Amino acid sequence: MIDQIAFHAREKGAALQALNATPDGLSGDEAARRLSEHGPNRLPEAARRGALMRFLVQFNNVLIYVLLAAALIKALMGQWIDTSVILAVVVLNAIIGFIQEGRAEAAMEAIRDMLAPRAAVLRDGRRQTVDGADLVPGDVVLLEAGDKVPADLRILQARGLAAQEAILTGESVPVEKGMTPVDAGAALGDRSSMLWSGTLITQGAGRGLVVATGAGTEIGRIGGMLAGVEKLTTPLVAQMDRFARWLSLFILTVAALLFAFGVFIRGNPLDEMFMAVVAVAVSSIPEGLPAVLTITLALGVQAMARRNAIVRRLPAIETVGAVSVICTDKTGTLTRNEMIVALAELPEGRLEITGEGYAPEGEITGDAKTGDAKTRDAKPDALALAAGLCNDADLHQRPDGWAVEGDPMEGALLAFAMKALDDPRAGWSRIDAIPFDSRHRYMATLSEKDGTHLVHVKGAPERVLGMCRALPDGGAFDAQEWHDHADRMAAEGTRVLALGMMKADTLEEGALDGGLTFLGLVGLIDPPRPEAIEAVAECRAAGIGVKMITGDHAGTAGAIAAQVGLEHADQVLTGADLEAMDDARLAQVVREVDVFARTTPEHKLRLVKALQAHGLTVAMTGDGVNDAPALKRADIGIAMGQKGSEAAKEASDLVLADDNFASIAAAVREGRTVWDNIRKVIGWTLPTNAGESSAIIIAILIGVTLPITALQVLWVNMITSVTLGIALAFEPTEKATMQRPPRARSASLLSGALIWHVVLVGGLYAAAMFGIFHWGTGRGYATEHAQTLAVTTLVVLKAFYLFHIRSIHGSAFSLSGLMATRAVWVTLALALAAQAALVYWPVMQIGFGTMALSALDLGVILALGVAFLIIIELEKKVRLSLRDPG
Repeated sequence: MIDQIAFHAREKGAALQALNATPDGLSGDEAARRLSEHGPNRLPEAARRGALMRFLVQFNNVLIYVLLAAALIKALMGQWIDTSVILAVVVLNAIIGFIQEGRAEAAMEAIRDMLAPRAAVLRDGRRQTVDGADLVPGDVVLLEAGDKVPADLRILQARGLAAQEAILTGESVPVEKGMTPVDAGAALGDRSSMLWSGTLITQGAGRGLVVATGAGTEIGRIGGMLAGVEKLTTPLVAQMDRFARWLSLFILTVAALLFAFGVFIRGNPLDEMFMAVVAVAVSSIPEGLPAVLTITLALGVQAMARRNAIVRRLPAIETVGAVSVICTDKTGTLTRNEMIVALAELPEGRLEITGEGYAPEGEITGDAKTGDAKTRDAKPDALALAAGLCNDADLHQRPDGWAVEGDPMEGALLAFAMKALDDPRAGWSRIDAIPFDSRHRYMATLSEKDGTHLVHVKGAPERVLGMCRALPDGGAFDAQEWHDHADRMAAEGTRVLALGMMKADTLEEGALDGGLTFLGLVGLIDPPRPEAIEAVAECRAAGIGVKMITGDHAGTAGAIAAQVGLEHADQVLTGADLEAMDDARLAQVVREVDVFARTTPEHKLRLVKALQAHGLTVAMTGDGVNDAPALKRADIGIAMGQKGSEAAKEASDLVLADDNFASIAAAVREGRTVWDNIRKVIGWTLPTNAGESSAIIIAILIGVTLPITALQVLWVNMITSVTLGIALAFEPTEKATMQRPPRARSASLLSGALIWHVVLVGGLYAAAMFGIFHWGTGRGYATEHAQTLAVTTLVVLKAFYLFHIRSIHGSAFSLSGLMATRAVWVTLALALAAQAALVYWPVMQIGFGTMALSALDLGVILALGVAFLIIIELEKKVRLSLRDPG
């Protein structure tokens, strides 16, 4: 293990020498060797419960205690069949809970791996992006504002660098960082030459030498921030867990009163009443509901991940389906994020550049030179040189084409420079840089070649043009004229940047203003993604507003908005317009405007608040460190997985792995599906549980023979909760899911309609079981035969009710309603096969007091099931028509 305690006191050269490293980083082979020596850059994982403990925890439940007590009493009474059934219910419930918890943890583990941090490093002398776990001592890491520090680093270069170290030092104010060594005995918070793993870069940029990884980092030594699996729970699951506990207490109280009533008033046998109230309690208490909801959410997490929407905070699953407005960035989200320089305006004239993506291949044509000279013979050298040197990106040729390492816009500028100069960086070395910042809106570099020092600046035209004083030929510079050029280029749908240069030996911000020579304007285009156009149309059909918030020119923003199909693409508000409005005025206009241009992260926060003032559920995208407040304020914060900073990801609820707007629409669709499936699970569990116990309760209260025995109720509860109840968690998206308006955030699952259904279904179940029981006894059937009719009717009604609840927004008799999923058919086959064994297998007949049913019996049961489905479907049709008369 490398001792990194003294690195903060060492000079940069000594630190590099100690680790046998260079400022240009390690070679790929050396990095691989060190990875095998030091191990992956991961913190020790928190201890987890073993499989046995996870299984035993499933028995820690009030209902399980009641069942175990009942099993013990039955065993002491010598009623071994009853004991076996009760114990089977207990063990089966534990097995199901164990499997579901394991699946939930596996889902979250997969998501945690997908969110593993990445780092920009120098390897083989080139910038590369690697997994944070692959960092090794000696690597040189590139950092900028918004990044999370991936390992303990000795700073090699720093420009305005500051880090938030509260997780280590408790200091809430960001700490300024530099390259100067400090005293060996300096406290952790005073080691300004170091950056610590897990802290955040709040401003500036720099490079650092990895001196410790994994458990050897300061955060690893302290033992904090251990990587663990997030518990799969949400406010909804917690609410349903509390509801199930209170309902259990209520049902146990009712069961005790029912027991006293049956024994002391009706005079029923003690053991018979005991078994009856146990059956009532087991069938009425939704003990498996929180577990089934959990697996429904876990499936939702996995489905979103498959659509490149990675859930970071599980309550987002409940909220994303209620989104009513999506505020999205433009570049890379609505567009392809494969920019190319298509136009250039130089003092000599206009150039047009062809090509695809980031390939440094294409033609440069135009009238930048007068006379008969070909433009290719008179390359735009100065402009291309500035585009190549004032640039942090790299281009790599891969088997599937050219790819950019770094910012896509800078990749396009570098491709343009390589088209003009082949290798614009040859012989040049960077001395200093001012990284781009949203506050000053430009980037500047100081480069040197053969003793020549040049400063190059690129940035927003309204900022850079104000810093220029002359043209390359020494002529007068007219800023307004070039502002007009920039506006015309932006109106063509291009993103415009201005570039300038000056000769200087040092890079000083104060010297740049008014000291630059203007080189030209470049116009970059980034075509819309075809799938984003479809996704915008889908969102609008679903009643979801889509608003574009971009830093681009109004003309560029409006052109792209029209291409992707935003509703009010012809109305554009700029950041300056927003600054001129107070909050009340902004709240008035924000619903009628869909395009916001030249905005800052601060404007995003105001827009979120203005939309939420109308009671809307807002999803906001962001990628920069300054976007964090808006992401936190939004109901759903969405960070970009590829171009997003670690600060934005930490503030977000969802991370888009592909930075694609279509993934947001897909996440909303999956969120609505999860909510629907949760409604289906609850809507099936509570009414059917009430239906199971209703017949026994009514029979005890009115003093008649039980149409279904307590043991049979336990049987039905066991086979259907394990099979039919879980099938609804796997339901696919309903056909019209994205054709209905968003639900209200305040919409409750435990609604009046659900309570009405509990009463309705419970009453229909009781009527059907009493009806077929008396039909059987009226035909001279033995009590056991009639009870077999009733228990089989109960199973068939639950199967028909499953088809009813599958289509909560449509008819069960539609094609989609009848085309059940594989999970439904499998669980239905298992439940009916188990019921057939109960009815026809002699061993089961003896144990449960059942008799074989005839074809006529089965026909009557099936007719009751069809009649039951028709009644509840008619009730659904009336209820839906009353809710939506149109």
